Amino acid sequence: MNIADLIIWFEAWANPTWCESWDNCGWQIEPGVLDQKARVLVCLTPTLAVMQEAIALNANLIFAHHPLIFSPPKSLCSGEAIAEIARLAFRYNIGVYSAHTNFDQVQDGTADVLAQILDLHEATPIVATQPGLGYGRVGLLRPCLTLQELLATIQTRLAPPHLIFSPTADLQQTIYRVAVLGGSGASFISAVVKTHAQVYLTADCKFHQFQESRDRNLILIDAGHYATERPACDRLVQRFLSLNLDWVQLSLQDEDFRQFL
Repeated sequence: MNIADLIIWFEAWANPTWCESWDNCGWQIEPGVLDQKARVLVCLTPTLAVMQEAIALNANLIFAHHPLIFSPPKSLCSGEAIAEIARLAFRYNIGVYSAHTNFDQVQDGTADVLAQILDLHEATPIVATQPGLGYGRVGLLRPCLTLQELLATIQTRLAPPHLIFSPTADLQQTIYRVAVLGGSGASFISAVVKTHAQVYLTADCKFHQFQESRDRNLILIDAGHYATERPACDRLVQRFLSLNLDWVQLSLQDEDFRQFL
C-alpha cells in the first residue's frame, strides 16, 4: 500500500474534517511521498528525536496523534525544533501526518482504547458528536471493583509515572460506573457528572478541578497525558499491520515530557 492509499483508508475511518476548529489535523509536512510504499513510524508526539529515529529506520511517514503545528509559525529558524524537523523531513523525504481530535472520537481511537483497557462494558461517548462516536467513553465495570482495586488496575495497565486522585474517605467503596478520556479532559467534568459516573480517568487536571470534582461527588483520577493516550498509538500500529504495509513500528523515542522524583 502506498502512502496516498493509506491516508485515504485512514480518513475514511477518522475524517480530518471532524477535528475541532482550534486543531490542526491532517498533513503537517508532505515532501512528495504520496506514491511511495508506506513505511510508517507511529508516535504520540512528533519530536526531533522521533524524526531522527525515522531517518535511522528508513521510514517515510511519521504518523502522529499530536499535531506538529498547532498554529502557523511566524518564522522558521535554524536550531528551532519545528524548523529542524521540517528541514530533515524534506531532506530525507519523510512525511508528517497528524490525527488528533478526529482520532479521539472514533472506535479504537484514544478514548475507546482506554475504555477497552479498563474492560468497560456498554461504553458510550461522554459527549456524542455523531451516532456512536464522540469524546470520551463511559461504561460499566463487570465485575465491580473497589476504588483501591481500580487505582491498582490503572497503575498496572497504564504504568503512569504518577497517579493523582481526588481525596476520598473510603478506598473500599464499590465502583461500577467509570468515565475515561485520554489526554487533557478536565473541561469535560460537567459532562461526566451528567453521565452519573462515579470515577473519571483523564489527564492534565488542575488543583481546583480536583476541588470541583470532589464537590460534585466525582472521583477524578489523573494518570498523565502520555499514559492515557500512548496506548491508542499502539492500537493504531496493530490496525496498520492488518493492512500489510511494507513496514510499520511504534516509536521507541516517543517520550513522556514529565518526570517525578
